[in-house]
Amino acid sequence: QEGFYDSLLFHRVIEGFMIQGGDPNSKNAAPNTPLGSGGPGYTVPAEFNPEFYHTKGALSAARQGDQVNPLKASSGSQFYIVQGKPVKPDALQRMLEGKLNRAQFDAKRKFLSQPENKALLDSVIAMQNAGNGAAIDEFLSPYQATIDSIGSIEPRFYNTSDTAKVNAYATLGGTPHLDGDYTVFGQIISGLDIIDSIAQVRTLPGDRPEKDVPFTISLIK
Repeated sequence: QEGFYDSLLFHRVIEGFMIQGGDPNSKNAAPNTPLGSGGPGYTVPAEFNPEFYHTKGALSAARQGDQVNPLKASSGSQFYIVQGKPVKPDALQRMLEGKLNRAQFDAKRKFLSQPENKALLDSVIAMQNAGNGAAIDEFLSPYQATIDSIGSIEPRFYNTSDTAKVNAYATLGGTPHLDGDYTVFGQIISGLDIIDSIAQVRTLPGDRPEKDVPFTISLIK
C-alpha cells in the first residue's frame, strides 16, 4: 500500500534457478550499481513449513547466508520466485537424504561443542580414535531429541514418501535443495511462462539483467 515495491527491479536472475527482487536500492539504480544488500531495516523470523516447498513458482524470502545469519531470518523485503528444473524421483531422494545427513551432522557438532557436553565430546573423540565411529550414533541416541531441536531438524522436509511432493518436483520442477533453509510464503498461480521469459534475459556479471526488468504491484481489492 505504501508503494514500496513499485518500479523495483528483478536484480538477480539465474536461468534454471530463480529470479530475485525487492531490493529498494534497485529503484532507478544506475548501470553496474551493486544490488542485493538493501532492505527496509529489519528481518523476519524464519517460518519453515514442510507443506510448502520450492517447486516452480514458489514465492520465497531471500536472506543472508548462514555464517552471518544462523537463524536463517528472512529479508524484510527481498524475495525470489523459483524457476528450477525437473528433478527425477531417484535424484530427489539422494538430494534429500544428503541434506538430512548434513543437517544431522551439523546438529551433532553444535550439541557436542556446548561446554556442558565436553565429557560426551571426549567420549566421541575416543571412539573415533579407536576406529569405533560406527558406535557414535548409538552412544548419542539418548540425546537425539535434544540434538534435533538444536539443529531445528524437521524430518518431514526430507520425506521421500510424499508422493505429491515427488511428483511436483518431477513434473513442474524446482529447487528442492532450498527446502527447510529458506521460507516459502506464497505460490504463483498463473503466469509461470513469465518466469521463464524473465529467466532467459541476458545478464551481466553478478546476475543483474543487462536490460532492467522492473515490476509493479497491483493490490487485490
